[in-house]
Amino acid sequence: MELCAACIRCVMDRQEERVNGLGTEREQSDYLRGVARVIADADPEDSAPVLVERINHVYEEIFGPATDYAQVKKEFNALMLSLEPQIRKAMEQDGDALHAAMLFARAANYIDFGMAGQVEKETLFSLLEAAAEEKMDERVYNEFLADLRTARSLVYVTDNCGEIFCDRLVAEELQKRYPELDVTVMVRGRDALNDATMEDALMVGMEKVARVVDNGCGVAGTPLAYIGDEARKLLEEADVILAKGQGNYETMHGCGLNVYYSFLCKCAWFRKQFGVLKNTGMFVRE
Repeated sequence: MELCAACIRCVMDRQEERVNGLGTEREQSDYLRGVARVIADADPEDSAPVLVERINHVYEEIFGPATDYAQVKKEFNALMLSLEPQIRKAMEQDGDALHAAMLFARAANYIDFGMAGQVEKETLFSLLEAAAEEKMDERVYNEFLADLRTARSLVYVTDNCGEIFCDRLVAEELQKRYPELDVTVMVRGRDALNDATMEDALMVGMEKVARVVDNGCGVAGTPLAYIGDEARKLLEEADVILAKGQGNYETMHGCGLNVYYSFLCKCAWFRKQFGVLKNTGMFVRE
């Protein structure tokens, strides 16, 4: 997805907020000039997550290491693991456990410190509770199931910590319903905000239900031009791809692969694009 004017304004505004109160006036000015240069030098196809990864290098040169989300990630992984009995019970009561798992995984996409700044646990709990009564887009979900009936391979591209526990439940249900389906779960190759990495996958036991690989990249998304060769090959050869979160939509949309996107609309551009309210769940196809 190409970088639009609204995304450029958003990137600039968020970077200004990021350094408000940090360092000296000169350092803030130098930083924002550096941000502007990153944007000016970007290729037309570079998405916001790609630019933010480059901007982080500018930040580190001036202000030092960026925010460390390691403890936050452990906290939210543990929180979601603690909810396992309630979530599994709700899945068992649903007539379609895969559908239910996907709804919970989409609701947990709220755990996004890059977009929200702060993640309110009360809001998370409300979204998870509401998920049990929601529905995926019926047409797209039926197309997804139809593809799975003939697919040999699926790559599941994760997004955030905490959320990855619900992704594990989806992977489990995919394996139960389609035992011949080769499911690979893809996480970030390096730290990117609070996005899930291999450490998070292992913490929630993802390796017990599917093969887990990293994408060799530190962008908060999956830009095919920047990820590792192995990850790109897996995606290009997959019969079906299920990609979570706005960052994956921003970096993969228009790639020409058979991608299904599941996310909450959190930013103004997404809400306008899809004509929905904040934190509305979407399930759309490439």
